[in-house]
Amino acid sequence: MDKVAEKFEKELLRYREEQEEKLGLNETKKQWFDPVPRQFFAKDKASTTILFGGLTMAHDYLVAGGLKGIGYNVAHLDCPDTDALRLGKEFGNRGQCNPTYFTVGNLIKHLTYLRDVEGKTKEEIVKSYLFVTSGSCGPCRFGTYVTEYRKALRDAGFDGFRVLLFQQQSGLKQATGEESALKLDSAFFITFLKGVLIGDVLNAIGYRIRPYEVIEGSTNEALERCKKMLFDAFSERKSIIKTLYRCRRELATVKVNRTLVKPKVSIIGEFWAMTTEGDGNYQLQKFLESEGAEVEVQSLTAWILFLIWEGRYDTKKRMALRNDDEGRFGLKGKNPVKRLAMLKLADFTVRTWFQAYAKIMGLHDYHLPDMDQVAEVANEHYNNQLRGGEGHMEVGKLILNVVKKKVNMTISVKPFGCMPSSGVSDGVQSLITERYPEAIFLPIETTGDGAVNVYSRIQMMLFKAKQAAQKEFKDALSKKGLSEEMLRSLETSKTTHPLATCNHVVGCTAANMVYGVNKLFKRFSFKKSKLEGAN
Repeated sequence: MDKVAEKFEKELLRYREEQEEKLGLNETKKQWFDPVPRQFFAKDKASTTILFGGLTMAHDYLVAGGLKGIGYNVAHLDCPDTDALRLGKEFGNRGQCNPTYFTVGNLIKHLTYLRDVEGKTKEEIVKSYLFVTSGSCGPCRFGTYVTEYRKALRDAGFDGFRVLLFQQQSGLKQATGEESALKLDSAFFITFLKGVLIGDVLNAIGYRIRPYEVIEGSTNEALERCKKMLFDAFSERKSIIKTLYRCRRELATVKVNRTLVKPKVSIIGEFWAMTTEGDGNYQLQKFLESEGAEVEVQSLTAWILFLIWEGRYDTKKRMALRNDDEGRFGLKGKNPVKRLAMLKLADFTVRTWFQAYAKIMGLHDYHLPDMDQVAEVANEHYNNQLRGGEGHMEVGKLILNVVKKKVNMTISVKPFGCMPSSGVSDGVQSLITERYPEAIFLPIETTGDGAVNVYSRIQMMLFKAKQAAQKEFKDALSKKGLSEEMLRSLETSKTTHPLATCNHVVGCTAANMVYGVNKLFKRFSFKKSKLEGAN
């Protein structure tokens, strides 16, 4: 039997070698190597256009204006759509997550437009354009995006196109000693920070006003005018403060009716999926508003504050070690007290600038998250030292949303197969919802298709959120001794001014307005008896 088996194995080996030779599989193939084409020299600055994208459309537009103002040729990409997804899947590796396919495909889509519509040659595009993206760390494929970009670009016919990786920890590294055109100096970071902060303020105001607008589309029209004014101010180095006041006057022209009862829905989850405004998350924000909800989006400023918190937290942990560690972020040869002081100053600066811009533009009573508090409430369920994705923030946000009655419903959105976010949303959050049964929480995964299924799930949970908002509203009316008719007969700047707010008590905005009705009476000389008589 052994001889028969040996003969059989030899025959199989002969047949395999024969077939491999016919198919050409026995030839030695050269493994693809990433040449890392990341040069961007000072001498090429005037002739090179920097492409970037991936934040909200307001952020991308304002940052583009800011970088143009400090001397760069900049163009931001359109919001990724299903065509970008198709191109990403066509030229990308299998098994990637949605942000990879959408963002890689979006770049290829733009370069293809330059080639096929504007008539530029491949050589012109490679020479005159480059793309800047960010890197990452932790258990996330986002850290390999830059290589995926280059591989897909090569296969799409744009081999050699420059993709520069901006790594938060190490900055933008140049491949040679020649002077880089992209100066990551104070002017760059301050400009970028201003664009992010103002973009956050503009987005927050838009999501506050739009659900209550009387004339459909008037909010978006005002926002577009504001973005154009701010872009011009950034690019032409005009006064940002004066422009913010002009934006405030522009936004104040929108007519609203805040007696409409709408549930407030918070969107949390994986960074790109909750930030993008296009097909990457099934246009989630727009869909929720069309279904009668008020949307609360997460700010990029909160992410910056989280990064600062990480630095403070890790420094304090390292100070407790027996010896100073020699790692990249270690304390060997460094002054930990000074580092903590600088991080505290950075936190204070970001918060102060944000609130200053918010106050000028009319975003009142908007509170940035207390990162120590978020970490504290989350730590019992999710270790603060786990840093994949948003780390512990998703857990902390859900708990605070429920405990502080910040919203009526929380949606966690993430790409299908996202390792850090799925482990939180599908694992840890199930425990949170058991401990806080009043939480209306829905985790959804995006694949680029299947929007109907996702919309159906949202609608079912949104029905519960609407009931919760209606209950808050009726409870508020009962406590104040008012009826809906009496409330709607009260027309003051608090109910009709787009930038007016009332103190937070519950999630529903209309209910909060009822709780602030005594303040309205006092400020506008209304008396309850007068209302009752009118009723």
